[in-house]
Amino acid sequence: MAPDGAPVTFVYEDAALVIVDKPAGVTVIPAPAVPEGTSLRDRVATALGTAVWVVHRLDRDTSGLVAFARSADAHRALSMAFERRDVAKGYRALVRGLPEPRAGTIDVALHEARKGKSRPAHPGEAGARNATTVYAAARSWRFGDRSATEVVLTPRTGRHHQLRVHLRAIGTPILGDAVYGGHDASAAPAVPVPRLALHAESLDLPHPGGGRRVVATAPWPADLAAVTAWLEAHATMEAAS
Repeated sequence: MAPDGAPVTFVYEDAALVIVDKPAGVTVIPAPAVPEGTSLRDRVATALGTAVWVVHRLDRDTSGLVAFARSADAHRALSMAFERRDVAKGYRALVRGLPEPRAGTIDVALHEARKGKSRPAHPGEAGARNATTVYAAARSWRFGDRSATEVVLTPRTGRHHQLRVHLRAIGTPILGDAVYGGHDASAAPAVPVPRLALHAESLDLPHPGGGRRVVATAPWPADLAAVTAWLEAHATMEAAS
């Protein structure tokens, strides 16, 4: 988890838009039991000395890129871009097992579940929302009868907990996912998974002022790099494609 005073890393900034690299353990907006002023929105506003508008969110334990608007007009333009799916988001995750096939598209509609969760919808179920994720295995490690894989993810829709539910649906839950990973969320007891192993690494969106696009990237964070280093040291790498 990131400490309350974790610094905000600015990846892009201009008069209309700011993109930051969120550390894991920080909520995007104020939440119950979160100290006042420690949400990402509040930290960004404090650093800039002006209000910012929330455009989209990441889960608390997900690290990576988050965009904020710096005016009401910019917020309106960015919100419309997200609504019409004119924003490309790229994620990277470590999962339990190896997806089969090793690259493909997960097209599983989702439905709201109890306690703020999501689940795969039943066929023809009222209230279901279409959800699509493109995935590809990048590299895989085997230790004994278990394995772990690094996957690259491109969500085509932006549903609540979409990547987490989709990866579980194909039998490869994200390492460290205490909600959707089941009792074996870390692949093997010795794997040092400190949190949800999911990182928002790229963001491509239209500038709210029009006329160009902004592309940002965030490096694989140190805590998850430690996990991949452990796997490289203690497991046998297999070709994932």
